[in-house]
Amino acid sequence: MIYLDTSVALAWLLTEDRQPPASLWDATLVSSRLLEYEMWTVLHARGLADSHGEAARAVVGRIALLELSPRVLARALDAFPGSGPLRTLDALHLASCAYLDDQDQDVKLASYDRRMIDVARAMDIPLFDREES
Repeated sequence: MIYLDTSVALAWLLTEDRQPPASLWDATLVSSRLLEYEMWTVLHARGLADSHGEAARAVVGRIALLELSPRVLARALDAFPGSGPLRTLDALHLASCAYLDDQDQDVKLASYDRRMIDVARAMDIPLFDREES
């Protein structure tokens, strides 16, 4: 199972230079419900909601979305290991990923966010190889 960070979903949706491998979309994908809100916020901010809305809905439809349960929210309140400060939404994503890991789910994080990757490594959360094909 791949925990999909918003940075990877947006990279694909907006056809950025860095793209996740096609194999990612064949995997079981999961993310926090935050991913949906973050994607739409970016699309609205860039004036792309009309042109990219259908594709955004298709991406969200391929992902099992976790709600922000009290247990996930409580974990996000705790300190995270690593070298620097973590942004709030990143902490919520990592808390969601850690929740899955705590439930003995075989989960790997897919992210382009360096801070999240560093903290995930410090938490011993495996990373999805974003370069494999």
